[in-house]
Amino acid sequence: MNLDLGEQAKEYGRQVLRAFDAAGGDTLVQQAEAKPDIRAELVDGVLRELGAWDLNPRADADELEAAAALCRSAGYWALPYPVAETLSRSADLEVVGLSVVADVNPAAPVAGLDGRWAGVTVAGARSEVSGQGPATAAFVAPLELSAIDDRGAADVALALVLPCWTLLGMLDRAIELTVAHVTMRKQFGAPLSSFQGVQFQLTDAEVERSGLDILAKHALWSVGTDQPDATNDALALRMSSIEAADVVFRVCHQLHGAVGFCDETTLSWLSRYSQPLRRLPLGLSATKAELTRRMS
Repeated sequence: MNLDLGEQAKEYGRQVLRAFDAAGGDTLVQQAEAKPDIRAELVDGVLRELGAWDLNPRADADELEAAAALCRSAGYWALPYPVAETLSRSADLEVVGLSVVADVNPAAPVAGLDGRWAGVTVAGARSEVSGQGPATAAFVAPLELSAIDDRGAADVALALVLPCWTLLGMLDRAIELTVAHVTMRKQFGAPLSSFQGVQFQLTDAEVERSGLDILAKHALWSVGTDQPDATNDALALRMSSIEAADVVFRVCHQLHGAVGFCDETTLSWLSRYSQPLRRLPLGLSATKAELTRRMS
């Protein structure tokens, strides 16, 4: 079992990082929040040039790895577009994207986007998004759904795994920003990074991030090789990603101090836009309960 991404996928992820850095980097999400009606325009052209929408992660192992690398890079820049959900679209439905949704109060970060979107529950019930409620934070909108069928079990694992890769990219960036911050800031004449307490906190955060990295690769392998427990592996990944995000963002906010909650700080934007990935379709307790139920 090889749990590392191939070199082509890694290089593709690096190309995505560079492309969106050139397209505006951290300002993209700020522009999208200021003018929500242009958020698709901000990223769609770059993604098309990168061939993102030509990827078929359900059919090819190499393209699955490329899709994961793309989602991770999208998370790094907190791209204001549901990249993972678009790549998770069903093979047998004419939709632009697919989100895993809760049975009660379904919602997804698709506010204001054109095209036909679909939702699938963890149990595999698929629906078409027939309407949206008012948009809330991070472009999340309550959804009105029209049932399609109950044949979505094969869709669930991938649609759970790819958003976790997006969240992993956010954790990559959060730790990178925090390391830079504590290296630059000084207290009592020494960089914050020289204090043992700071080093211990950063170590805790990095252990969580690196552990999630390994689990994400395992879940991707499970999906790509059609393992019978792929959905359980995806749920386990989701549970671990929420736990890791809680630790990483707590540590990063603590080490940034009050400035970490200000819009002038990139960490604030990452933290805010990580919330839908951590809450939808299920929070930590509900994800644990679902995984326990399926494995009992």
